[in-house]
Amino acid sequence: MSELNQSQRDDLRTIAAMIVPASDEYKVPGADDPAIQADMLKTLGRDTAMVKQALDHLARLAGKPLAALDPARQEAVIKEFRATGGAATATLVRVVLQCYYRDDRVLRSLGLE
Repeated sequence: MSELNQSQRDDLRTIAAMIVPASDEYKVPGADDPAIQADMLKTLGRDTAMVKQALDHLARLAGKPLAALDPARQEAVIKEFRATGGAATATLVRVVLQCYYRDDRVLRSLGLE
C-alpha cells in the first residue's frame, strides 16, 4: 500500500490537531506538530490501508479539505466520521494517539523519560 497523498496528509494533520490540540498550559505541541506528523507517516506500516480508508471516508463526508471547513461544519463532519467510520476510524485515532504519546516533549510533560 502506497503512502498517503497530499490531501490525505493534510486531512490527517487537521484531524490530529482536533484529537490532541496543543496546550500552552502544559507546554506541549498538538498532534499536528511537524515532528509528530513525520513520525506518523514514517511508522504507519500495517495500518496504512486502514488509515487511508478512514481518511477517504472523512474526505467524502467533508466534501473538501477538512481545514477548509468552518469550525461548526468541521465538528459536524467529525461527529459523523466517528459514528460511521468503524474500525478504520478507530485505527486512525489509535495511530494519532500512539505517535503523540511517544513524542519526547509529551513524555517529559507527563514526568516520564
